[in-house]
Amino acid sequence: MYFFYSILLGIGVLALLPRFLLDAARHGKYAAGLAERAGSLPQFDAGGRRVVWLHCVSVGETQAARPLVSALLEGHPRLALVVSTTTLTGQRVAREVFGGRAERVFYFPFDWAWSVRRALRAVNPWAVLVMETELWPRFFRECARRGVPVALVNGRVSEKSFGRYKLVRPFIRRVLADLSLAAAQTEADAARLVALGLAPARARVTGNVKFDIEEPESRPLTEELRRRFDADGGRPLVVAASTHAPEERVLLEAFNLLTDAARRPRLLVAPRHPERFKEVAALVEASGFSWARRGDVPRERDAECDVVLLDSIGELRAVYALADVVFVGGSIAPVGGHNVLEPALEARAVVTGPHTSNFKAIVATLVERGALVQLPHTSDEAGAARELARALRELLDDDGKRRRLGESARAVLEQNRGATARTVELLAPLLNETSDAGCQMLVTEKTPASDI
Repeated sequence: MYFFYSILLGIGVLALLPRFLLDAARHGKYAAGLAERAGSLPQFDAGGRRVVWLHCVSVGETQAARPLVSALLEGHPRLALVVSTTTLTGQRVAREVFGGRAERVFYFPFDWAWSVRRALRAVNPWAVLVMETELWPRFFRECARRGVPVALVNGRVSEKSFGRYKLVRPFIRRVLADLSLAAAQTEADAARLVALGLAPARARVTGNVKFDIEEPESRPLTEELRRRFDADGGRPLVVAASTHAPEERVLLEAFNLLTDAARRPRLLVAPRHPERFKEVAALVEASGFSWARRGDVPRERDAECDVVLLDSIGELRAVYALADVVFVGGSIAPVGGHNVLEPALEARAVVTGPHTSNFKAIVATLVERGALVQLPHTSDEAGAARELARALRELLDDDGKRRRLGESARAVLEQNRGATARTVELLAPLLNETSDAGCQMLVTEKTPASDI
């Protein structure tokens, strides 16, 4: 079974190789860390400490892991933490966020036996923690062979993913047999994992660690951006976060519909993927609005421009404190939405589109509590622009409504904190630093690690 998986993975890589090479040439994607992805890592000397390997696929998972890492290292100071990511942007953010706490940050290996084994030999982990939705069959299998427990942390299985996994349920059942523990976000997530074959005793509901988002320690970047773009200059600011095509076109059209507003708003656009910065810059240039790029040399006219393009990585959280309203992208485009809790932490009014399956439970809670505005489904971009313009106008024209929406969002966040503490408590046997009992408890009753 794993042999056929490896063959199919190889065929998939070969089929997509032209796209990989093109993206590597244009944006540096996939080429970065190629040796690490092949499992070529320098031997890690933990100085006798037990190594915990935390895997975060990209930026969202890396940011979500921040409170978890803080709690883990506070509760287990003698552990050595290493962090892997899959994407280039995730790698950059992980180095910035965990650089002072992780012993090493590197790229996750390709999911072939030879590359996974090389990486495991170099890192020699005591335990592996995988954030959210990452199921890597060969990696899990090789960990099981070495007696290394693997825990899925902040586990989530969307309805869409569940449907795909059901098509290969016998194989997924084998993959989940190599999972020692799953700390799921919701009862629905836990139930889907069990339906796919995870032993019920290994599924636990701990809540969503994203509610435990940390307060910013300082705000020098926020103040720098405030001064450069005159964010207190009297015109309200709408931040469009983590946008995908065609959301930038929808936003610009919505702003065209708001030019008659009493206080004409400004727009800050932060595309989700850096490789789209150039594309979005061309759209803004063609719109006729005055605009500035964060990455350009500061100019006096930056303080008066209509649109700001945030063409940087890791700075989005710093701008939420400047916003009057935040639109969270990936939600008009059918991507599934992005993190609505980061602007909620700043008590900002949040607007999202109809496609929020990635944050279904969170969005439902916020909507129920009157803490978020969710746009209805529309048949085309023009309709989406009209709905967005209507929602923005209502919030920008009503200071009280905007303030109440933001305060309610912050209240929902505060009331749902605690998942990190529950997760760390659940992981305690796995992270036991004084004996092997905890690890043995979690890896017993596993299926044999031999291949079929």
